[in-house]
Amino acid sequence: MSKIQDTITKIAKANSWDHRIAQIRLIPQNHGTNEHPGIYAEIARLLYVPYLAADFAYIHEDHFYGREYFEEVYAAAHMATAGFTKVTEAELTSVLVSNPRTLLVFRTILGLTKGEFAHATIVAGEPIGLTPLSPNKVDAMERNGTETTNEQAKVAAKTLTQIIDGSLFGVPPHGLVSKQAKPDTENGWPSVRLFASGGVPFSLFLHQRHYGGAFRQILDATSKKRGDLIEDAVEALFRENGVPCIRTGSHNQGDIAARFEVRVAPAPDFVVFDKSGTLRAILECKVTNDGGTARDKALRFAKLRGESNRLGGIPLIAVLCGIGWARVNDALGPVVRDTDGRVFTLSTLSAMLEVAPFPSLIGLEPTQ
Repeated sequence: MSKIQDTITKIAKANSWDHRIAQIRLIPQNHGTNEHPGIYAEIARLLYVPYLAADFAYIHEDHFYGREYFEEVYAAAHMATAGFTKVTEAELTSVLVSNPRTLLVFRTILGLTKGEFAHATIVAGEPIGLTPLSPNKVDAMERNGTETTNEQAKVAAKTLTQIIDGSLFGVPPHGLVSKQAKPDTENGWPSVRLFASGGVPFSLFLHQRHYGGAFRQILDATSKKRGDLIEDAVEALFRENGVPCIRTGSHNQGDIAARFEVRVAPAPDFVVFDKSGTLRAILECKVTNDGGTARDKALRFAKLRGESNRLGGIPLIAVLCGIGWARVNDALGPVVRDTDGRVFTLSTLSAMLEVAPFPSLIGLEPTQ
């Protein structure tokens, strides 16, 4: 067995996370610098890649985008318009006044976002003196059914009617296609009624998913939640186990620097400290499903490693998510190097509490 393979085997067979970390820290003294990248990459591939969470496989729950909510509002719109047969401007105005949430169904039929529909109300309403709807008003009507005046309902109904009959935006320029040139609206309300009564062929349903982007609306709507995915998980773990920490994104960066002498900017996502307020670890979270982006984000850990060393060698911990980190040679491997193997994922997160300094910090703060 070669010396390199012997090192990798020892690390792989370590009987604890702390033992693994100790073995990884021996790499610089046991191997020449030209061997380091290959060793770290192989360790990353063998011990860390299998636990990366494919976060693209999941979406956050959001009641507004859920099937139950939409079907409830759809049933109301279908009943109020007698199966989309009573759809004159006056009839739609009456429906929207009595149940503002039905705007969600009508806007979805058009295939417009909230912002796009709000802008369309400017085009339809201003020439005749009607005040357009704001995107916030559109959202409030659809999501909460907030009280809607007759004028607000009228401008929405006029916009719906003129878009459906093709008069609002006119014939598209050469090379462009109207968003209404889709199966359920290509012939106006008759097309809507046809699909409402007869159903949509599965192939057509799938084509619209392909054409419109799978889960795009819900992904955009929950992008902030997705961005905070692992930070929220880390914070919950610390709170549940009474580990003193600060999630730095919600604090003044200057205060973090003054209190803990952390000079790197921006500060790491979490600072962990003991009962006396002494800094004990710094932790950074990174999510990416793109290998090139992972490579760029890996540079952040090199910078944090320098700060860790400046602060006396306090542990630097990485919590990663996304298949972009499967790029081991110039992304995950360097992170393993810079953290001495203190790399965790959503599926291994609880094991982080087994690694120094966490066993001595558990229970120092009231649990939540």
